[in-house]
Parts: sequence; C-alpha cells; structure tokens
Amino acid sequence: MARWYEGPLASFDTETTGVDVERDRIVSAALVVQDAEGGQPRTSRWLVDPGVPVPASATAVHGLTDAFLSLHGRPPGPVVEELARALAAQSAAGVPLVVMNAPFDLTLLDRELKRHRATPLAVYLEHSPLCVLDPRVLDKYADRYRKGRRTLTDLCAHYGVELTDAHDAGADALAALSLVRAIGRRFRDRGVGSMSVAELHVRQALWHAAQARGLQAWFARNGSQEACDPAWPLRPELPEAA
Repeated sequence: MARWYEGPLASFDTETTGVDVERDRIVSAALVVQDAEGGQPRTSRWLVDPGVPVPASATAVHGLTDAFLSLHGRPPGPVVEELARALAAQSAAGVPLVVMNAPFDLTLLDRELKRHRATPLAVYLEHSPLCVLDPRVLDKYADRYRKGRRTLTDLCAHYGVELTDAHDAGADALAALSLVRAIGRRFRDRGVGSMSVAELHVRQALWHAAQARGLQAWFARNGSQEACDPAWPLRPELPEAA
C-alpha cells in the first residue's frame, strides 16, 4: 500500500511585504499540485498589487517592486478569495497541503481574507479542514538533534532537493513539496513516513508547540525577549487591544 509521501500532494507559498502576519501583505503566491511522486507538477501563480508600498528590504528578497506589481498585479481582494477557494478545493479532494512554516503563510492569508473579504480562512474550510504537512516541523521532530539552521534553503541542501529560484513562490512551493516527500521517505520507518496525514496533522501541532517552548526557553537563557508562538498551523488573532 502506498504511503502518503508517494501520493498526491499540493504545496502553497507566498511572498510578502514583510514578516508581520498581522500587518504585512501578500505580493505573490503559488499553489503546486502533484498527483504522485515523480509526476508532472502543475503550478498556479498569483501576483498582487497590495495597495501599500513594498519595503526595499522585501524587494531585496523576492525582487518584486511597486512598479512591477502596479503593472502586473491584481487587486488583493479577488486574489485572496481565489487562494482560499483553491486551498479548499484541494482539501475537499483529500489532498494534503504542504506549507513551509505554515503559521506564517496560512495566518497571513487568513488576515488578508479578513481585511479584504471580512471572512476568515476557516469559513472556506468548514466542510473540509486542511491536512497540513510542514517540512520545518517534520524535520525538527524527526532529526531534532541535528545542528544548523532549518530554512527552506538549508533543508533542501540537507535532503538533496533542488531549489532553483529561492524566494520565488512557485519555486519555493515545489521545493517544499519535494522536501516533504524526501523527509517522509528518509524517516519512513521512524514514525513520520508511516503515519497517516490526519495523524501527522494532529501530531505536528503538538510537536510545534513543544519546539516553540524549547526555543522560548533558549531565548530566555540568552537574555532575549523574543516570543515564540506555539500555535500551528494557524495563529489565533490578537485581541483588538493588542
């Protein structure tokens, strides 16, 4: 019987104006779908004119300028609606969704939907909740004592996955999809590869919370006030007063 890493997967990624999920905006997004391991991936792409200036620091990462997005991007409202419906369609078809650092991309999409559609992501998924596979969480659980950084670029290098154009949403989504397959295959006999995606989804929430607590303790020991949110795959919205 085929295991999950051999079957259909979809992968979602965004490029943004920054790293604050409550205030920053999506400028590009991609959804990659692959029907089986080794199959031809299909990529859908979206460009967004966010309606706010793109900081130079963000442009330096993904290369998308105000002028380019103004010329080629679409208004954010219709785009985030399409994104939510595209994710819901994959979920309804029973296809697991790969999202590298899911609490960032999924939370940002949720906030954009609330901003432009007055509707949270959960409404689009109420009949078919997502089963998310987060390579960052899976790797940190399966190989927890390995030293070194665990960015998408670092993980691809470690697992021998090709990343052709880092910080392009389509390239990053495809690399994350291939990365999850590689992690599942490498650890097929050590839990990650042998579980169902439904069980993995539940367990990743627990693993991420434990990882966040460990990182928070490390920050505290080193005198840092940086906070680590234990929520996965979506962060709860901050109270209005915050």
